[in-house]
Amino acid sequence: MRSMSPACLRGCLVALALLAWPVQAADRAAPVLEFSGTWARTTFGLEQPASGPGPVRTLGLRGEGGGNFNVADENSPILKPAAAAAVKMRNDMERAGTDYPTASNLCLPMAAPYIFRVQQMQLLQGKGEILLLYMQDHQIRHVRLNSSHPAKGTPSWYGDSVGHFEAGALVVDTIGFKVGRVAQVDVFGSPYSTALHVVERYRLIDYEAARAAQERNVRENGPVATEQAAAIDPSYRGKGLQVEFTVEDSNYFTMPWSGTATYRRAGAEWVENVCAENIHEYYAGRDTAVPQADRPDF
Repeated sequence: MRSMSPACLRGCLVALALLAWPVQAADRAAPVLEFSGTWARTTFGLEQPASGPGPVRTLGLRGEGGGNFNVADENSPILKPAAAAAVKMRNDMERAGTDYPTASNLCLPMAAPYIFRVQQMQLLQGKGEILLLYMQDHQIRHVRLNSSHPAKGTPSWYGDSVGHFEAGALVVDTIGFKVGRVAQVDVFGSPYSTALHVVERYRLIDYEAARAAQERNVRENGPVATEQAAAIDPSYRGKGLQVEFTVEDSNYFTMPWSGTATYRRAGAEWVENVCAENIHEYYAGRDTAVPQADRPDF
């Protein structure tokens, strides 16, 4: 057997060291948190936090003749007068049987945390960016990892989101929201301004805890009228995904308040669920009255 020269031996040792280095470096690196997957919720409403001020609560009133309508607590201590007035207007319309305009039924983008009403969400985790895809209306949120907000950003429907991993959680910080025709942070019409600041913490939780949280939220906020093609995988017993969020907006809220949104693995196909802009009110079974002309004006 031919002996190896000293120079060749040194070269082989260096090559072996270089091959081993990525493995050693990976061993020293912090574990990568993996939240990717397709997740689903069972309600539209936001969950109350374990302690402290939370989202506006439903009063769960029942209308005359047994008809259901979901009326909210317009006297919630988190609401400033202008926000309380907006919730009261929505309550009055609910009691009168008039449909209340929302970002959902007007086919508009939804800001967090209102966007959690979309029952199915897909989280895609990349090296420098997290994508949050929502089943309704092709809505997508981009979260830049290990970045910072621009000094002078342009307001947008979903705001400017930056994220990082911290203590077993994905932390997402969002500012720079655009305020449009309908601006709401919950299903009860609580409004927001350009001062809105939302912080979300995504964590994996045990299956039993996720199921219990979803069942508790159904008891509090009631089931949805339609599942909108989203469903829970009944055979999956792995971990769920829970988002703890905090909302601040000094123009409409008296204090910061928090809540949660709990997901389990989705059990249905990802379908195209689009709110098309047209005059037909599917929820009322009629067309919206629009101006009509006897003849073309051109």
